[in-house]
Amino acid sequence: MAEYNFQEIEKKWQAYWEQNQVFNAQPDTSKPKFYSLDMFPYPSGAGLHVGHPLGYIASDIVTRFKRAKGFNVLHPMGYDSFGLPAEQYAIQTGQHPALTTEENISRYTQQLKNIGFAFDWSKEVRTSDPSYYKWTQWIFMQIFNSYYDHKERKAKSIQSLIQKFKEEGNLNVDAACDEDTPFFTAHEWNEFTEKQQQEMLLKYRLTFLAETTVNWCPALGTVLSNDEVKDGYSERGGHPVERKKMMQWSMRITAYAERLLQDLETVDWAEPIKEMQRNWIGKSIGAEMTFRVVGKAEKIKVFTTRIDTIYGVTYLALAPESELVDALTTEEHRKEVDEYVAVAKNRSERDRMTDVKHITGVFTGSYGVNPFNGEELPIWVADYVLAGYGTGAVMAVPAHDDRDYAFAKHFGLEIRQVVEGSMEDGAFSAKDGNIINSDFLNGLSVKEAMKKGIEHLEDKKLGKAKIQYRMRDAIFTRQRYWGEPLPVYFKDGLPYLIDEKDLPLVLPEVDKYLPTEDGEPPLGRAADWTYKTSEGEFPLEKSTMPGWAGSSWYFFRYMDPKNENAFADKVKLDYWGNVDLYIGGAEHATGHLLYSRFWTKFLYDLGLVNVKEPFQKMINQGMIQGRSNFVYRVKGTNKFVSYGLKDGYDTSAMHVDVNIVYNDQLNLDKFKAWRPDLKDAEFILEDGKYICGSEVEKMSKSKYNVVNPDDIISRYGADTLRLYEMFLGPLEQFKPWNTNGIDGVFKFLRKLWNLYHDNNGNLAISDEKASPEELKSLHKTIKKAEEDMKNYSFNTSVSSFMICVNELTALKCNKREILEPLAIVVAPYAPHIAEELWSRLGHTTSVVEAGYPEFKEEHLVENSHEYPVSINGKMRTKLALPLSLNKAEIEEAAMQNEVVQKWLEGNQPKKVIVVPGKIINVVV
Repeated sequence: MAEYNFQEIEKKWQAYWEQNQVFNAQPDTSKPKFYSLDMFPYPSGAGLHVGHPLGYIASDIVTRFKRAKGFNVLHPMGYDSFGLPAEQYAIQTGQHPALTTEENISRYTQQLKNIGFAFDWSKEVRTSDPSYYKWTQWIFMQIFNSYYDHKERKAKSIQSLIQKFKEEGNLNVDAACDEDTPFFTAHEWNEFTEKQQQEMLLKYRLTFLAETTVNWCPALGTVLSNDEVKDGYSERGGHPVERKKMMQWSMRITAYAERLLQDLETVDWAEPIKEMQRNWIGKSIGAEMTFRVVGKAEKIKVFTTRIDTIYGVTYLALAPESELVDALTTEEHRKEVDEYVAVAKNRSERDRMTDVKHITGVFTGSYGVNPFNGEELPIWVADYVLAGYGTGAVMAVPAHDDRDYAFAKHFGLEIRQVVEGSMEDGAFSAKDGNIINSDFLNGLSVKEAMKKGIEHLEDKKLGKAKIQYRMRDAIFTRQRYWGEPLPVYFKDGLPYLIDEKDLPLVLPEVDKYLPTEDGEPPLGRAADWTYKTSEGEFPLEKSTMPGWAGSSWYFFRYMDPKNENAFADKVKLDYWGNVDLYIGGAEHATGHLLYSRFWTKFLYDLGLVNVKEPFQKMINQGMIQGRSNFVYRVKGTNKFVSYGLKDGYDTSAMHVDVNIVYNDQLNLDKFKAWRPDLKDAEFILEDGKYICGSEVEKMSKSKYNVVNPDDIISRYGADTLRLYEMFLGPLEQFKPWNTNGIDGVFKFLRKLWNLYHDNNGNLAISDEKASPEELKSLHKTIKKAEEDMKNYSFNTSVSSFMICVNELTALKCNKREILEPLAIVVAPYAPHIAEELWSRLGHTTSVVEAGYPEFKEEHLVENSHEYPVSINGKMRTKLALPLSLNKAEIEEAAMQNEVVQKWLEGNQPKKVIVVPGKIINVVV
């Protein structure tokens, strides 16, 4: 093979890895373990574009490096295969989502294999496979059968709670539960009917059914999360979204709020991601207090972190969704309030939290009473107050809160500045307004005033100290078809679990994937969606699990994906532990990552896993952006003018497919064939070429800037793609895809290949001892590659490989002592060419099995120095001498040098100044 035939080489080694199960990982206690994981993809119909493999390539490099360093590495891949896109396609075409999902997975798998990843494909999981979601359902059942004990700070069996209720009621139970949970005695519990007992247990279960305010999208027929709604419309499809109350399954993630917060300190994640989670959890320490309402029985409960500003309260505000709004609205204001609420409550919480420009609100006509001084306060409805945070009501202190201040200014409400010790200690900056004294809190620090205010509340039974979290319980239902069925049936309107032996509860066949005519979820279309017990036949739950269910534990299933008797074998769970390196997008910071941490902690509480956190080290890769190209049409014509000439014409820019542009030069024939309306296109060229304009944008089909990795691999090979994606820049940064630089990477691989071969393409390796220069070049590269691996700085390693190959080429190096370890060092980045070179060097096993070469500092220690030789202050030559020479020997060598003798002109020097390892200065 005279030339570097990447197509033949890459197919050969991909087949070898698969046939020999080279990356199959099993527990091996004789080696340290390393678990390398990528966030598994949703297999869309579009397949991969060049931006998708970025993180996969990085984790693959680490995987291969760790393997070479003696680690037992688990590096699996699978598919998050339940989801809305497949179902939407099914609705449009009538094709079962399982079929399109299977087609998409096949395409993704082939694309991933073409890039040469060291995935253990025997561990593949798919969340939509019944053998997988059987265990998702099983975990749901364990969560349903558990409650959270605050004293022990862990989840415990609901059976132990039932036993407590039987023996002593719930007076001494400190557990996570609904706020309206009543106290009852053991006698009362034992007198409850089965229905009453089950209703009470739902108030404690870690997954429970309750009426919840949700984002309902009628067009999509499902509930959406806050992140899926923008300006009152669904992000997918742009359909109207309304806020409404529905019976929903939820998970009591709030019970784990403090642990989720504290354990962030134990993981090695980027600080911005940790901060996003801290803000989402939103811990606040303060007080909960009650305001009575003038002339009404209702009371308004508020949570505040600044009870020391109680004398600055000038109004109360309710969330539009609050049940109190209807009760507290007077008839005089009802029409105005009803109209406001109808609009305000349908804005997404995200919009209401971030939109500070549009201030809206309406007066209810009622007044609350300040419990500290009896002052009457107007009660307003305001959409900046959220029903799900705190109590859904706020005591507004405009002088000391930006949102309250803006609202008060807008509606002309009083702004009252509180004078107290906290003003002097800089705890906050007050806005303008009337200055008043704060009665018995005056002169105290914030901490002292808070303490005294809470004592007053508790003494008067008006409130209590409380820690509040912004995070809400996680809604765990979708009114869709393509998701995991919930293993629940209903008896007397209450949920019961099906028997474990009946798992998995498989999705039934339906005639359409739309809600029923009665508005029920698509599972309502199933011919027989019931569960049979000895007591009779009961309806099964018609909603399915949300998208995050299967992704909250998949990292454990990879350890033992074929196990039919458990979600994973305990020995394997204990051996692999948690993920050592997790790479994925930062967009999952407050969804997938929180839910995965929650489920892991739950499984840890039950003793099913031995780790408290799922992902020890996490890196968020940046996005590879598209580099769009443009052509310039002369308006009113089918004539296109080249970029450098466009200013002389009246043109409009048009996106053009980047796959028919090479180094910004348009392929004219392919352009004419691109669209029917362009077949008669004419061109105004510059220097015989059509040059396109360019701009960096998000990679998307609408901008025609999507680059398919299959095309790059076909043209340059997978090793070129891998190296180039790393070479583009630091892993975490956003960077534009620009094929203009890919030729240089491809040329580097050919240059690497040529190091091992003579001009006739034959292997030409010498067993001669390597020179110091050759050893220095190699060990400099080994050192750099190891340092970069610690810092995940893959782009600089690629640069160091290029420098090394250039140096060795210049030295005409063909020594086995150099080229053999070089193949191992390059292998994690360009595995196919490394395998072929390793094989040609005479090895019968994979380069993956070769140990990583040891870096030796001695080869970087300089043993000679190039002395600048100055004569009468002017440098005349340079002289390379061993560093072992003493001053006299250096001087003698200088005097014998031909150039020095020439400038001496036969004279003896007056003085020779020698600084060993630095300079030689001759004075004539």
